Amino acid sequence: MTGHQLNRYLIQAKADINNKSIDTLVMGNEAADLDSMASALAYAYILSGCSSEKVIVPLMPIIREGFKLRTEAVYVFDQAGIDLNSLIFLDDINLGRLMEKVTSLALVDHNKLSALYEPYGKKVAIILDHHRDEGLYPQAFKKVIEPVGSCATLVGEELSRCCPELARDAHLATLLWGAILLDTVNLAPDAGRVTPKDEAVSETLTAICPLERNSYFAAIRKAKFNTNSLGTFDLLRKDYKEFKFSSICCGIASTLLPLALWGEKDPELCLSFETYVKQRSLDILISMNAYTDPEFNRDLAVYCADPDEHEKLIGFLAEKGLDLKTIEPGNQKPCLKGRISFHNQGNPDISRKKLSPMLDDYFSS
Repeated sequence: MTGHQLNRYLIQAKADINNKSIDTLVMGNEAADLDSMASALAYAYILSGCSSEKVIVPLMPIIREGFKLRTEAVYVFDQAGIDLNSLIFLDDINLGRLMEKVTSLALVDHNKLSALYEPYGKKVAIILDHHRDEGLYPQAFKKVIEPVGSCATLVGEELSRCCPELARDAHLATLLWGAILLDTVNLAPDAGRVTPKDEAVSETLTAICPLERNSYFAAIRKAKFNTNSLGTFDLLRKDYKEFKFSSICCGIASTLLPLALWGEKDPELCLSFETYVKQRSLDILISMNAYTDPEFNRDLAVYCADPDEHEKLIGFLAEKGLDLKTIEPGNQKPCLKGRISFHNQGNPDISRKKLSPMLDDYFSS
């Protein structure tokens, strides 16, 4: 399976990153979830197919060890027959030296570079994303920013439009379809994520992917929620994004188990949050916990290094309709300096994608 066309492209890209100048480096966001990594890899492959004379390389913006934490990505990449040894992770490169050789950047699944990549903002030439448009990088000649359910939908659309010769690639279809199904909850209208464009692209991929939709989605979802072997630090960094809201550095983790269960696993949860904040030089750390028991539910943990700021922030979130109800996840050891609180989120519709712009507005004002 490692000899198929997509893997041959990845092997060549990994060789090119060391030996050649790079015309376009394609990268997803720092959370490096399934949608982000699948979209980056697939879009780089599509661009390469459209411009065979150019060197197009995908970068996974996490260290190689971090990939195993994305259990749903591990499963989908395996189903797509991706050779993991051919992927390029942060610890495979020297970022500064690499960027000296990169002519342009293509951003997928985000439209604002994180702090690590901010110095290279002038290189941004292409954006494919489904988050709120931050209005940055006016020099980009291609911007496709639409509120679809999955960025992989936009990549799939580019596949049909720009590179029809790859449109029958079952490995590529398996990769993109897995991301779309997970992000749209198997195209369920009740989840409030799927759009007509997600449905249309999914229908195209269905004809190419050899897997049955419902069983494929169920297997991906099972892999995603398998957190049995992960400790607190792994759970926090599994699906994590960092934001700069005015002068406030805020980390938001998306975690896949109830706070009550997490508290049972780690009676020093408060101290673990505090240590994580210190290590990453954060002001605020939020964990948004999503789980099904038996219906879809959300919990929220909020840590602030400044206890006074914590009270103001919780008050703000209450005003924004999260419908927070305080809970106590086990007999927790208290924080040393900061303040943490644990809540059930009565309004499960507010995800990280919706919360981050709220916080940006709050701290900016």
